Amino acid sequence: MRLFVGLGNPGAKYQGNRHNIGFMVIDEIARRHGFSPWRRRFQGETADGVLDGERITLLKPLTYMNESGRAVQDAASFYKIGQNEIAVFHDEIELPPAKVRVKVGGGIAGHNGLRSISAHIGNEYLRVRLGVGHPGAKELVHNHVLGDFAKSERPWVEALCEIAADNASLIAKGKDASFANKVHLAMQAKGFYDNDKQAKGGERDK
Repeated sequence: MRLFVGLGNPGAKYQGNRHNIGFMVIDEIARRHGFSPWRRRFQGETADGVLDGERITLLKPLTYMNESGRAVQDAASFYKIGQNEIAVFHDEIELPPAKVRVKVGGGIAGHNGLRSISAHIGNEYLRVRLGVGHPGAKELVHNHVLGDFAKSERPWVEALCEIAADNASLIAKGKDASFANKVHLAMQAKGFYDNDKQAKGGERDK
């Protein structure tokens, strides 16, 4: 089995934040693939289901972002699974809006959720990096990630969550590059990439 972790902060005030795009994708996976109802455990919320024959537990830590690792460690210990069976979906300011990259291990680029997870279980888990763009200056990052997506961004956010959820079985099967490629092509086909660099401000193909 595999553990899919979506990162975010709990509570209505954070629901639309850029920092919560991990929660958004995990919620969409649960919706689109008929996972079990959410229940409280492992210092978070979980839902169980199957993707292309692979058993998956979805986890949304409710510890707040900076302590995400506690919930991940609890779930990993319970299921006796290693880092190679864990995928973490998270916001990434070093990627343009709507871009997706997948990698195992590497740096945490100042992301407190990843820092906490690496401190608790090690660093060699899969990261599904969901681009939210950089505000341009280091001192603006905090307000950027804890700010809500702008109205003009919502079309690409919704599309990205849906497309990532539709192709989540590729992550379950370990086909990480295929997942990233499918998401890229589908977002491009919907007209969300301008000159293949970043998301256009909410424009869709007519």
